[in-house]
Amino acid sequence: MVDLSTNYMGLKLKNPIIVGSSGLTKTVERIKELEAKGAGAVVLKSLFEEQIVHNSNLLISQSDTFNLYPEAADYIQNVTKSHTVDDYIQLIKDAKREVKIPIIASINCISLSEWVNTAKDMENAGADALEINVFFLPNDIDIDGAGYEKRYFEIIEKLKATIKIPIALKIGYYFSSLVQTVQKLSWTGINSLVLFNRFIVPDINLESRKLHASSIFSTPNEISIPLRWIALLSDEVKCDISATTGIHDAEGVIKQLLVGATTTQICSTIYINGTDQIGVILKGLTDWMEKNSYKTIADFRGSMSLKKASNPVLFHRSQYMKHLFEVE
Repeated sequence: MVDLSTNYMGLKLKNPIIVGSSGLTKTVERIKELEAKGAGAVVLKSLFEEQIVHNSNLLISQSDTFNLYPEAADYIQNVTKSHTVDDYIQLIKDAKREVKIPIIASINCISLSEWVNTAKDMENAGADALEINVFFLPNDIDIDGAGYEKRYFEIIEKLKATIKIPIALKIGYYFSSLVQTVQKLSWTGINSLVLFNRFIVPDINLESRKLHASSIFSTPNEISIPLRWIALLSDEVKCDISATTGIHDAEGVIKQLLVGATTTQICSTIYINGTDQIGVILKGLTDWMEKNSYKTIADFRGSMSLKKASNPVLFHRSQYMKHLFEVE
């Protein structure tokens, strides 16, 4: 029998499959079902910084953005009203009482504000860890790359001074020097990097000429970006890596573990295929390990990272001569 268990951020997981932050993890009933289907851990649906700011009206009145877009003001007010911090804290407490798998709280933030204090409340409620989803779209011409990157380090410093539970940092790949920045982030004492955030993609409806969100769910093809960068980074960072985006099946999980990921986060595939997909993935992982005589995840994790791959040039080259000449 193979052993699928793994250690993530110091937490014991029965397998490396984590259900990512989404509507799938917003109620105790859903979390119980995910545990029953085999999930190793769950990341709760994110609590947004805007929800944490206790006076939403003050937040709106101080923001030129909301004055320009009244729909955004309505959205923030409605979300704040129906999804309070108290509700979230109660969700953590209830989930910890009902399930045995680790419960990872989640905060989506864009600045260093009073949301940090809420992280302490989450810790006190029993959360096993906290995943912070941080992203600033680098669209301000007056701020250079170093200015944006500084914010990440300031948030981590304040957060580490506030809570003692493990911290995972979920980021995107919009950095001028991704490898160097990620390595430095890993030196801050965080326990994991979650690579990578998947962003809302704008599209245009040509009939109505209105903007709308495109590609709500990921596709298996999207695994290529985190796969490459985890292969490049896994030997260079001082913390765990959790792979996310584009992982839809056992093959996706295995590939990310091979390049050095500690765990994998899935979401879209459950929306598309149902919660039974967790068991399908676990069976595929087990069958592959048995076929290749691996008894534990550690037996093969990272065996195809940049430093260990037989043809590492494929991780480095963004355009590969052989394929360019083959396709006219």
